[in-house]
Amino acid sequence: MKAIVINQYGSKDVLEEKEVDKPAIGDDQVLVENHATAINPIDWKLREGYLKQMLDFEFPIILGWDVAGTISEIGKNVSDYSVGDRVFARPETTNQGTYAEYVPVDAHLLAPMPDSMSYEEAAAIPLAGLTAWQCVVDFGEIKKGDKVLIHAGSGGVGSYAIQIAKSFGAYVATTASGKNEQFVRSLGADEFINYREQDFSELLSDYDLVVDTMGGKVQEDSFKVLKKGGKLVSIADQPPEKYSADFTTKSLWLEPNGEQLKKLADLYEKGELKPVIGETFDLSEQGLKDAHALSETHHAKGKIIIKVK
Repeated sequence: MKAIVINQYGSKDVLEEKEVDKPAIGDDQVLVENHATAINPIDWKLREGYLKQMLDFEFPIILGWDVAGTISEIGKNVSDYSVGDRVFARPETTNQGTYAEYVPVDAHLLAPMPDSMSYEEAAAIPLAGLTAWQCVVDFGEIKKGDKVLIHAGSGGVGSYAIQIAKSFGAYVATTASGKNEQFVRSLGADEFINYREQDFSELLSDYDLVVDTMGGKVQEDSFKVLKKGGKLVSIADQPPEKYSADFTTKSLWLEPNGEQLKKLADLYEKGELKPVIGETFDLSEQGLKDAHALSETHHAKGKIIIKVK
């Protein structure tokens, strides 16, 4: 099968197109014929070697964390799915990622794709959507009337966090650049802060939850807008211990979860969650290099999709 691999850490130029063996599956797995995957910042951070202490992979590594496709094989213990089913997932972390024509996935991590959902939309959801869900629902324990600040609302995680928070009846403020104001408002944001021209920490107060996707000074200033006892969850930096007396904080690392993915699919069917697709590239060496380059700018709107077939 065709796959895009890396044999060493480095720039986007280490991405190589190769023919590799189709992966074997275990008794509790399925083999997904991949139709679409997505790019996430973790892809190029791992490629550069930033995460090598955290993720002990061996070369060659196939990157990628989102898969949407059809089941081509099922393990002998799998009873909930059949060959031909349309599914999507965030597979467990292994050397075999999703930049490939076939992807092995533990069956409990799968979710069925709604009939109206395209493969590209499905590929845009798992990593970013689950991260947003675990920030807003699991950690934030979001409820109607809560005030939530979501940083970088036009990005992958931010765009889902806005929609999830609104589905629970929260009041949502978000930061983004001026050109993305109408976009984040279309997702449901109640209040928009142009981070280039305005200081959110001077405009907002008494918030229940902050979803920090930026870290650094943005995270530090975010504690100014929280009410006492409020919560801050970060996917960028570990929150400082000095704030733990007054606030509940967490640095969140996504846990793959098929049941939560089904809840996101339910929100999609209700019209309360719309995947936002920015640019689409082909599964090729040049396609992945171009997609990584775009992701590294930190200015991609919505999700970057890789069309496999």
